[in-house]
Parts: sequence; C-alpha cells; structure tokens
Amino acid sequence: MNIFGGCKTSAMGILPHRDIDKALDMALSLDIPFWPQLPHVSYYEDMYVQFSEHFPGIIIDEEEQRVSFNTGLFYEELPGYLEKSEDPETFNLSDKYAQVFHRFLQRDLSAYTAIKGQVIGPVSFGLRTSDENLKPMIFNDDARLLLFEFTREKLNNQYRLLRKYNPNPVVFFDEPGLEFIFNSMSGYTGDMAKKDLAGLLQGVDGLKGIHLCGNPDWDFLLNADIDVLSFDAYRRGEVIVRYESLRRFIADGKILEWGIVPTQIEILEEETEDSIINRLEGLWDYLVAKGVDKETIVQNARVSPATCNLVGPRSEEAVEKAYAMLRSISARLKKKYSL
Repeated sequence: MNIFGGCKTSAMGILPHRDIDKALDMALSLDIPFWPQLPHVSYYEDMYVQFSEHFPGIIIDEEEQRVSFNTGLFYEELPGYLEKSEDPETFNLSDKYAQVFHRFLQRDLSAYTAIKGQVIGPVSFGLRTSDENLKPMIFNDDARLLLFEFTREKLNNQYRLLRKYNPNPVVFFDEPGLEFIFNSMSGYTGDMAKKDLAGLLQGVDGLKGIHLCGNPDWDFLLNADIDVLSFDAYRRGEVIVRYESLRRFIADGKILEWGIVPTQIEILEEETEDSIINRLEGLWDYLVAKGVDKETIVQNARVSPATCNLVGPRSEEAVEKAYAMLRSISARLKKKYSL
C-alpha cells in the first residue's frame, strides 16, 4: 500500500478551468493524477450529470442545469435498462458526458505510480436528485436498490478501463452527502447507509477509496471496508485525529490523503509553505503522542488540496497556486522523511 503513500501528491474531481488542456496539465503534474471534472466546459462535465448516464427515470434540464428523477419514467424505462445492464458498455462514460475523461486517456499515463478516477457516490446522488414531488430519490426503495448496483457497475467499469492505461488505478466515491445522513433532518438513516454501502463495497474491484470535504461520522467511515480516505485535513484534521478508529486505520497500513492546502485565494494569501507543513505535522505529532508510529503515518500519507474551488474569487488562480504549493510541500516532506 505504501506505493500509494509516501507523501505523494494527488487531488480529486472538480476544477474551475475552461481550458481542457490546461486543466489536464495541472492534474498530470501530480504524482497520482486524476481526470478532472470541468462543469464550466459543459454541464455534462458535472459529476452528478456524468453519473446519471443510462440510469432509468433521469431527466437532465440543461437550461435550468438540474438533474431530476421521474418515478413514472423510471418504471417505464426500467425493463429496457435491465436488458442493457448485461452489456458492460452501458456503464461507460460517453464523449458527450465526459469529454475530459477521454482526453485524459489520450495522455501517456503509463509511467505514473497510480492514476485516480471517481464517481459521485450513491448517497450523495440519491439525496440531491429529487422526484416530481421534490422527494429525494433515495427514499424510493426500488430506485435506491438499483442506484447502489448501478454505482458498483459504473465504478468497476471505470476501474477496468483505467487499468488498460496504468497498472494501479484507484476509483473513488465522492460522497459529500455522508455529512448529512447522520442528522435528524435527513430521513435516510446512518444505519441504512451503513448497510447499503457495505453491500456496495463488497462488490468493488481494486482498492476502495472515499473522498469528502465535510464532517461525517468518522467512525463509520474509518471502520468501513475502504483502503483510502481523502478528506479536508485543513479544516477537519483536528477533529479526525481524535478518533481511535483513525489510529487503527493507519496501523492497518491504509492510506490517508491529507487535504492540507486550501484552495480559496483569501486563505492561501495568509498561508506559507512553512505554516501548512507545521499544521500538517502538528496533526501527525498529535497521533504520535497517542502511540501511532511516525514512520507509518508518513509512509501511508498522501497530500492534496483541501477542497475543490469552482466558483470562489479568482478560482483558477487560487487552484493553480494551491497545486504549486502542494507540489513544493510534498517535495520538502519527501526530503525530510527520506521518502
């Protein structure tokens, strides 16, 4: 597992760029590159829209930029979908829905330690996508069951395709919705999510990764059947390091991707490489004081931007500055720890 760690750089998902080649160059400047989602290029590059391709009952409104679920259409389209689901091509990302993904595959990916892909997680998609009565589709039992099966096939299909270009792909669930399922307002309970996600993870090919920027039930995630956790260490680090389950996660040799470099320009301008490194090593030192081996921490660590930045002030400039700082911080950590 430590070939994926060693304070290597990586990132996730969305970039604010309109220039595809520029975005790809930036993603490919990392140790473990990813294919970026660029919703400013096309609405179909939005991660929710991309995921929805071929799912029955989905309506995409480009003008209003909204993805919705229609119950009647779902049951009308379901037989045709079930027939097509035997064909792996059903779960491919088409050029219309993911031109950046296909441009990524045209680059030389063979020399990287690993490459990264992603799908929006089923909890997030199901909570955000509402039906004709403005009810989240995850509350429709038939749709929810299919949603988790659909996610597994989308993820495994992407994994198999990426493996043709690099021997070590990792495909992540991007699950911002996990922050909300443990509050009283959700209606989709944590116990339901645990059961649904456990079943899904059992059928996932390759290493299993989850990314989120929020503040979920960390015990739930850290005890799940995953190999890599990518999180916002800049804002959430002081919370997560207090969990005993995190210490077990590290001791088991699993990978933590510490999102330590902020991408908002107003925060970046207040930080330096030294202040970011001190912040990260302060989190590591807390774990060491609790009995976690320092070498294990750094060997099984990756570093990344803390969050995406799609619409913030000077967003492209901010993200590019964050990536440059990230690469420099990684180089300093590798040198310091002889990685």
